[in-house]
Amino acid sequence: MILTVTLNPSVDYVVRVDQFSTGHLNRTDQTAFYAGGKGINVSQVLKELDVSSTATGFTGGFSGRFIEDTLSEKQIKADFIHVEDHSRINIKLKTDEETEINAAGPVISSEKVNELIELVSRYGKGDTLVLAGSIPSSVERDLYGKLAAAAYQNEMQIVIDSEKSLLEPALGTSLTLIKPNHKELGGYIGRDIQTVEEAVIYGRQFYQDHHIEYLMVSMAEHGAVLFAGDETYIATPPEGELINSVGAGDSSVAGFLAGLEKGYSIEETFALSMACGAATAFSEGLAVKEQIDHYLPMVQIRGLAK
Repeated sequence: MILTVTLNPSVDYVVRVDQFSTGHLNRTDQTAFYAGGKGINVSQVLKELDVSSTATGFTGGFSGRFIEDTLSEKQIKADFIHVEDHSRINIKLKTDEETEINAAGPVISSEKVNELIELVSRYGKGDTLVLAGSIPSSVERDLYGKLAAAAYQNEMQIVIDSEKSLLEPALGTSLTLIKPNHKELGGYIGRDIQTVEEAVIYGRQFYQDHHIEYLMVSMAEHGAVLFAGDETYIATPPEGELINSVGAGDSSVAGFLAGLEKGYSIEETFALSMACGAATAFSEGLAVKEQIDHYLPMVQIRGLAK
C-alpha cells in the first residue's frame, strides 16, 4: 500500500476574473473548489493509473470534511487524523496574472503528531510512505525526519518531495526517492545549477553522498535527470503550452511510483513520470489517464554512458 501524507491539506478556491481591479468590486466569471495538497495530488493521479493508495494527514472543520468527501467521491481511501481547527482554504485568483493567497493551516498538538507517527507505524514491509508538501507552522520542522525514521524501522519505502528544511532531517535515513528541482539541488551543494549538464555533474555528487535509491532532478521545460545506482538518465518532455504548474511535480511523483508498483523498467517508469507531469502542466487540472496516454509516446529517455 502507498500511504500519502499531506500534513497541511487545503481547499483550493479557484476564482476567475476577466479584468481584476484592486480597490473595486469585482465579479467572478467562474469559481471552483478542489481538495489540495501535494500528497493528495499524488493519490489522485495514482488513482488515474489504477494504483491504490491511502491519503492521511490532518483535517478539521467543514473544509476538512470537504477534502475527505472529495476523496471518497473519487474512491480514494482516506485515513486522516481530525483536529479542532478548520483545514486551510487557499485562494487562487486567475486573471491577467495568477495570484495565490495561502492560509497558514490549523494548530496541531503534539498529541495529534504522535497519533500520526503511530498511524505510519502500522504499515510495514512492501508499503511506501510518501511525504509531500509543507507543514503547519505549529509543527516542529523535523517531523519528516521522525516519520521517515518510523517508516524505515518498519522496512517501508520512503519518498519525500518537499523543501530543503523539511527534507534535511530525513537525509540520514535510507530513502527510495526524492525529487528536488535544479534550484533546490543547487541550494544543497552551494552551486548555481542552470543546465542539464550541470545537474548531471552535481546531482551525481549529491547522490553518492546520501543513501537514496532514486534521485530525480527536475529541470522544468528542460525535462529531468534521474540517478539510479550507477545509471544516469535524461528525460526530454513533450512540448506544449504551460497552463497549470500546480500539481505537475506531484503528478510526476505519482507516475514514478506507479511504474515501480507495476514492475516497469526504470526507463519506462521515468517516462511515465514525465508523461504524468506533462498531462497536468498542459491542462487545467490534474493529469487524467487519457492525457497521460497521449503524452507518454512523446517522452524521450536516454541513458548516459558511464
